Amino acid sequence: MDKIAGKSGRRKVAPPHLYFVGSAIFHYLGPAFAVLLFARVSVIGVAWLRIVSAGLVFAVWRRPWKVLLTRSPARATTIALGVVFAAMNICFYEAINRLPLGTVAAIEFVGPVGLAVLGMRTFRNLFALAMAGAGVYVLTDVRIVGEVAGFAFAFANAVLFTLYIVLAHRLSRFDDGLKAIDRLGASMLVASVIITPIGFVAVMPNLLDPVAILAGIGVGVSSSVIPYVFDQLAMERLSRATYALFVSILPATAVVIGVTVLRQIPSPIEMVGVALVIGGVAVHREVGPNAAVIDKSDNAAAACA
Repeated sequence: MDKIAGKSGRRKVAPPHLYFVGSAIFHYLGPAFAVLLFARVSVIGVAWLRIVSAGLVFAVWRRPWKVLLTRSPARATTIALGVVFAAMNICFYEAINRLPLGTVAAIEFVGPVGLAVLGMRTFRNLFALAMAGAGVYVLTDVRIVGEVAGFAFAFANAVLFTLYIVLAHRLSRFDDGLKAIDRLGASMLVASVIITPIGFVAVMPNLLDPVAILAGIGVGVSSSVIPYVFDQLAMERLSRATYALFVSILPATAVVIGVTVLRQIPSPIEMVGVALVIGGVAVHREVGPNAAVIDKSDNAAAACA
């Protein structure tokens, strides 16, 4: 029993940074596989497979519909997050179907950097936002000709991703006796219902293609189950601004995965744009009471490790 308690205690105080390692690996690995799947299934069809397969996993694993049936103050936020999930996945896939994964990721994370700046207004943070904005400007200037639709979807996805951070962080902080992961699963069920009217029609020609269906399920698990669960575990212990800061390092991950999986080799000027975004993230620092809380939790985790 002591061993079990010890292991459980160690999990409870695990540094939130560890959850970001898992989230960073899968956050763009799944979408990279989705790009490869576009050759067999339409973009909307892949988005439907991703959301619905993730929703089914959560349904079997957590039975999250009880969140929607309970008169909880979190129910409205849960439904709102489901709407964001559906719209965000469609915009993201439409964007990466037209633009390199690293470019879409860099645009995606300007919103979270701005959100982090709102959490703590300092000259340093404003400079960080300026760097990130300059990076996106460079990336946009390189590819805007002939890719207007791609950038429109990319910027729409950036707005929706910022809303995801706000809503998911709020969802992780409700104290109504329900687990944050259950609320996340309920949001995925809402997203499944919303996207089905257009997504199911798009995937119908592929229903007898077992390779496409299994690949779509793999995309759903690696894109919408693993990283979102890790996000919730991290959000339970981080302020919204700090979470937005940490998650903003993912453009570098997207570039690496784009190169290794999709052979999307960025040009030197595109690397400059991505580097500016990452530099803006590095320059920003979370200060004040929230940072002190995180430092103490990390020290406690290190002592138990």
